Amino acid sequence: MKYILVLIFSITALFAVDGRVVFDKDCSSCHRYKVSKYDFAKEKHSLKAPPMNEISRRIKTRIKVYNEDIHRFAVVSFIKEYIKHPSFDYYMCDDTAIAKFDIMPAITNLSDDEYQAVAEWVYDEYSIEEYDKPITKK
Repeated sequence: MKYILVLIFSITALFAVDGRVVFDKDCSSCHRYKVSKYDFAKEKHSLKAPPMNEISRRIKTRIKVYNEDIHRFAVVSFIKEYIKHPSFDYYMCDDTAIAKFDIMPAITNLSDDEYQAVAEWVYDEYSIEEYDKPITKK
């Protein structure tokens, strides 16, 4: 029985959607992965949209839930819905970002699994503190 469960989980993992792949395919034409706050001022003229590390930080700090699992669920749910239905009614960018970038267009061509995967990836990929550190070039 144990081997059957391992086999089922292994097969499921083979078909799981990778959030970074979804991001690369559907989001990276506008959003960069990371820009430090130190580099943002000098790079903002070349950006089409806020970088994902800042978006993740802003959403995580604005959604105030103190249980880590519930916080993750709430942030992932917000990201999924915002991708599908962006709106001034519930954006979390600061006003200067909205003035520069406006509200993003709705992304409606993803499957439910792709929305879930990219939202989870955005949550898991970036820490709140990361935006404050300079990014070292390799």
